[in-house]
Amino acid sequence: MRIALGADHRGFALKERLKRRLAADGHRVTDFGTDSEESCDYPDPACRVARAVAAGRAARGILICASGIGMSIAANRLPRVRAALCHDPAQAEMSRRHNNANVLCLGADVAEAGILLRTVRRWLTTRFEGGRHRRRVRKLDDCRSVSGSARRAR
Repeated sequence: MRIALGADHRGFALKERLKRRLAADGHRVTDFGTDSEESCDYPDPACRVARAVAAGRAARGILICASGIGMSIAANRLPRVRAALCHDPAQAEMSRRHNNANVLCLGADVAEAGILLRTVRRWLTTRFEGGRHRRRVRKLDDCRSVSGSARRAR
């Protein structure tokens, strides 16, 4: 699978470890930075990864910062991106099964690296269930449109 990978300075060490693991597992990884632990702004790698996923240049994206929150907010600004902040394998599984998340956001300071690596593995191996969830994911995409077709409550 083609995976876009990005981190800020707080997620750099985990990104490097994850990049090696993904490549060893046969994935094609594009690293969108950062390239060191020198302070940087999380929206920069988040937007690069999200753009790659939105444009279809990557099947999935993974973003890492201290908490995962900023990366999630930044990535979810782009159409066709469904970024999920997950701290454990169970959350990652549900983000794929029910939400068809295509970007995984991780908090390097929130959970132990081993747990986060298991979280990534579960996220990459879980399929979207479709069915009733497909309708719901379409509604998420509809929310992106200013004129969305969803009915307004009165």
